[in-house]
Amino acid sequence: MVHTPSGPRTVALVGPYGSGKSTLFEALLAAAGTKLARGAERGGYDLRVAHTAFMGEPCALIDCPGSVEFAHATEHALAIADLAIVVADHAPGRAQTLSPLLHTLHRFNLPFLVFLNHIDSLTHPVHETIAALQPFARCPLVQREIPIRDGDAISGFIDVISERAYSYRDEQTHGAPPASLAAHEQEARAGLVEVLADHDDALLEKLIEDVTISSAEIYRQLRADQAAAQVSGVLFGAADRGWGIFRLWKALRHDTPSGEETAARRGVAADGPPLVQVFRTQHTGQGGKLNWARIWRGPLKDGAQIGGTRLGGIAKFPAGESTKVAEAQSGEVAALARLEAATTGSILGDPNGAKLIVPAALPPVHALAIATADRKDDVRLSSALQKLREELPGLAVSHSDIGETIVAGQGELHLRAALERLANGFGVAVSSHAPAIPYRETIRRAVHQHGRLKRQTGGHGQFADVTLDIAPLPRGSGLKFVDKIVGGAVPRNYIPAVGEGAEDAAKRGVFGYPVVDIEVTLVDGGFHSVDSSDMAFRTAARQAVQEALPKADPVLLEPVDHVTVTVPQTYTPTAQRLLTGRRGQILGFAENPDWPGWDDVEGLVPAADLPGLIIDLRSQTMGLGTYRHRFDHLAEVHGKAAAAVQRAAG
Repeated sequence: MVHTPSGPRTVALVGPYGSGKSTLFEALLAAAGTKLARGAERGGYDLRVAHTAFMGEPCALIDCPGSVEFAHATEHALAIADLAIVVADHAPGRAQTLSPLLHTLHRFNLPFLVFLNHIDSLTHPVHETIAALQPFARCPLVQREIPIRDGDAISGFIDVISERAYSYRDEQTHGAPPASLAAHEQEARAGLVEVLADHDDALLEKLIEDVTISSAEIYRQLRADQAAAQVSGVLFGAADRGWGIFRLWKALRHDTPSGEETAARRGVAADGPPLVQVFRTQHTGQGGKLNWARIWRGPLKDGAQIGGTRLGGIAKFPAGESTKVAEAQSGEVAALARLEAATTGSILGDPNGAKLIVPAALPPVHALAIATADRKDDVRLSSALQKLREELPGLAVSHSDIGETIVAGQGELHLRAALERLANGFGVAVSSHAPAIPYRETIRRAVHQHGRLKRQTGGHGQFADVTLDIAPLPRGSGLKFVDKIVGGAVPRNYIPAVGEGAEDAAKRGVFGYPVVDIEVTLVDGGFHSVDSSDMAFRTAARQAVQEALPKADPVLLEPVDHVTVTVPQTYTPTAQRLLTGRRGQILGFAENPDWPGWDDVEGLVPAADLPGLIIDLRSQTMGLGTYRHRFDHLAEVHGKAAAAVQRAAG
């Protein structure tokens, strides 16, 4: 098959934690003659980007985090990639762990190859793993290789298309396939051709007429189908032993769409000013802010105006080490400096109708309240959190009504990485604890209360007299103030102060929490022409409400959230048990409309019982389950739960 060189391409490596993805990343670079820079050898929660070339053709490799908690980083990398390598364990029982990744690839319509790793420990037929993976892929998975055994050990493979046998020892051809595997090889080849014939009439006609189909024809159609994300080839090897790496590089060289092809599929016009998409943001201390971007249309020169800002430097990363360049060409990946307004996901330049993929923000599922040891560091913390949100787009920062700074993200590991980055990257150490639950109070019965303030302190005194009716309101009503004064018992100019006094009293009820869903009605009062004032009436009203609340049968309220848990259908009962075990009320479940084979389980769960849900959910669903939640209503807290909250409040 004749290969036509193409421009720079970008390949993202994705796979579950423990699949050997980062080892494969390093093995691919080593096979291309690229040695990783010191400090870039190990992956973690961040993307690793390295520029390299194989057989003279440039390629940017992106090693994506394996943990589901950093899926936001992976999605941004996939949004700008030409092709993904899905690194998988060869065990069929682990196939389901790839479901979220395959679902994302389908949503992005991104071509991908599957690399079955650790083939040296294979104990079962490869086709069983492919069959286990197929239900989670939206396109056919086609087997491109057959393992060759030497006794109990794997010694090489057969290329199904070229019908040649290779040894893993040197990945050199050893001639025709072993006779013992000929029938198996022919069966796999026929299956591959049948899948490709579904997309090519000429190939289908030859298949029907039993005409010999050449390897070149198969390669050509496979390349076209794979570039269109209509089929995905399955290869295998052992990254830690260097097995299958050269063969994988050859497949990438032939089958990865060029940056120009991907841009065309995304609707990017070939002509026009530079257009780039940021997929990673990094704050580098002395080096300032870097935005890693795909150049959909170039060239982009250093010093050019883009996104309303003058570009202050361009860098590439051969072996993960920064090297400045004067310009970046179409299809390349580069780090852009001093684009202060740009963040992860930013499109710089006019897309002019192009359908570029910008991943949606992921809803947080785990939260911590953080605080600095010294209040003088609060300003630095605010600045650091802003930068941290740019680096970790799955992170959310908010402030509670009691003044806590809340950092919310995708799980324990995600938040641990955030706090480590705060301390080591931005020099702001913080303590953390579970956020306070926003309990509220209300009352069950109405109370008629008189309040009187009379003080004489020399000169003008303070005088105010109010009579209030305090009554419960339906849930969700908040606090309502009503004026029913007649005959001028309280002058009109003092009445707003009575409402303000009621609001003051409602800030802290009998149990120490804000009071809601009550109506405070001013029905009578008295005043003094000299000693009355706004402050006097505000104080009298506050004291009257405070005295009334203990008499009004106060009750504690807790926030209850509407929770939607999304899991594979095999784990639907597990999700239901987890919710009911957290005082949850199951509302029902149904198949997720966008995700065949997955269910959405809906329920109402007290917010106090949500912390830790994502940890238990992932641990009991092979890391696959997730959930989203929103405030639904306030409900009375009963029994031991109420007593525990009241004791904690003092």
